[in-house]
Amino acid sequence: MPSAEIITIGTELLLGEITDTNAPYLARTLRDQGIDLYRKTTVGDNAKRIAQAIQQALERSNIIITTGGLGPTVDDPTRDAVALAIGVETEFQPELWEQIQRRFERFGRIPTENNRRQAYIPKGSLPIENPVGTAPCFIVETPEHAIISLPGVPREMEYLLQNAVIPYLKKRFDLHGVIKARVLHTAGAGESQIDELVGDLEQLSNPTVGLAAHSGRVDVRITAKADSEAEADAMIQPIENDIYKRLGNWIFGADEETLEQVALGALKKQRWTLAVVESGLGGNLIKKLTSELGPFLGGEVVPNSLNPQELSALTENYRQSRGADVGLGVVIDTTQGKQDVFIVLITPHGTQQLSRPYGGPPASTPIWAVNQSLNLIRNL
Repeated sequence: MPSAEIITIGTELLLGEITDTNAPYLARTLRDQGIDLYRKTTVGDNAKRIAQAIQQALERSNIIITTGGLGPTVDDPTRDAVALAIGVETEFQPELWEQIQRRFERFGRIPTENNRRQAYIPKGSLPIENPVGTAPCFIVETPEHAIISLPGVPREMEYLLQNAVIPYLKKRFDLHGVIKARVLHTAGAGESQIDELVGDLEQLSNPTVGLAAHSGRVDVRITAKADSEAEADAMIQPIENDIYKRLGNWIFGADEETLEQVALGALKKQRWTLAVVESGLGGNLIKKLTSELGPFLGGEVVPNSLNPQELSALTENYRQSRGADVGLGVVIDTTQGKQDVFIVLITPHGTQQLSRPYGGPPASTPIWAVNQSLNLIRNL
């Protein structure tokens, strides 16, 4: 099974000015084709540093995919960097220049002289026509490697990946396997608690099991390599069943299921409606609940200075004003330098008042409080 690395190129990515969406898309696509992804690297617009990253990747992997740096300007160095990495010159490709000119004609524009730069690619490389943009792409082949340079524009990159690159990789590397992942979502337990119960499964080689901690949630990922999706599913299923037995009600869903969906589903099952009062959460709990159709009747954001002792009465008053069956009140208390979360849950069966200390980064407290609150609702 071939291995791959991704190199995303652009100083704007390196400085955090824009978010890199190309690498995650590439990673998922490679995974679905059964290709092992070894590393993702981001490099600024510097030909020597890009060339060095490519040379290092060639020592580890069969497939190197770069994105970005194929535009017409001086700070688009990918063509020169790839040529430098493999020790060749760039050469002008008249057919690429014709393709560029035809694309501009369709836009009713005339290409400028610097657009000719885009028709230069490393000597001996295979050109890839770009029917959805003006930047031609290319593949450099060696006996064991393929260096594939794609545009940084996500729409163009995704189109070329699916319509040109994946067919090429299937043929070149005789791809026939898949890598499939199943993600189980948990709430109500910390990463160390989950690890204590499934740690032995994390030693497996295929399928593999890994944990990913989020604020107030922990994901358990099961990944299988197989010749077909059906075979991967068959490998994943017994591991998933085992994890369900070990973790029980801590698991609230899988893959695309969200905690807010499950919480609202619990309310629907009880035929109850919900009203929310929150303080210090930035409106995030209300936004989560509003994003899903269901029994949520509304929420109110009150000042961050709300005294936790006032929370119960305020929640009950708001619940009654909305005519809801359930009232949920949440406040973050930052007095005395702490990050305590106070929660009031009022249901037809009674009232619960909880105090949950939070010891993580203060900026994550609202997210943690939201997930704690939704987990209470889902367990009604």
